[in-house]
Amino acid sequence: MVNSKHYIPDGYQVELTLLSNGKKVDSRIYPELQQMFDDARAAGLSLFVREGYRTEEEQRQIMDDKLAGYEAQGYSEENAKKLAEEYVAVPGTSEHQLGLSVDINADTNKSSSDQVYEWLDENAYKYGFIKRYSSDKTDITGINNEPWHYRYVGKEAAEIMKRENLCLEEYLEKYKG
Repeated sequence: MVNSKHYIPDGYQVELTLLSNGKKVDSRIYPELQQMFDDARAAGLSLFVREGYRTEEEQRQIMDDKLAGYEAQGYSEENAKKLAEEYVAVPGTSEHQLGLSVDINADTNKSSSDQVYEWLDENAYKYGFIKRYSSDKTDITGINNEPWHYRYVGKEAAEIMKRENLCLEEYLEKYKG
């Protein structure tokens, strides 16, 4: 579990697999991710990993850019930080730094984002992935709806989470308590 209350453990190591578009993911999730993409493509969808593994430095730059954007709009430093953290994880708390999460987007020249996100919402659990940040779980996750952000949790956990409409925090509390 990595979120605003649970930082990545010191010394965390990840073995990465390079994707065809230059993005990287934890090697352990690659087979299921590839199968999910193959099956989505067989269903007529065109999708790609827009973001995979990120270093802490890359996460820090994303946060700094978001903060600067809000401050340029006239928000105080405190308010800019609060707003930014609704959309960007603090460095050291991003699932992307684990290599277990991917942001999946549609090639909108061939498929609509709605089609891709609907297919993922209905099927990703079969491959061990969950939509990590749903609109109905914002009060628990602290992150606004991100229909593109999928986290690998394994097939068994993903199936339970899908069936019971649980986010990762709820699942861990209920089953790993």
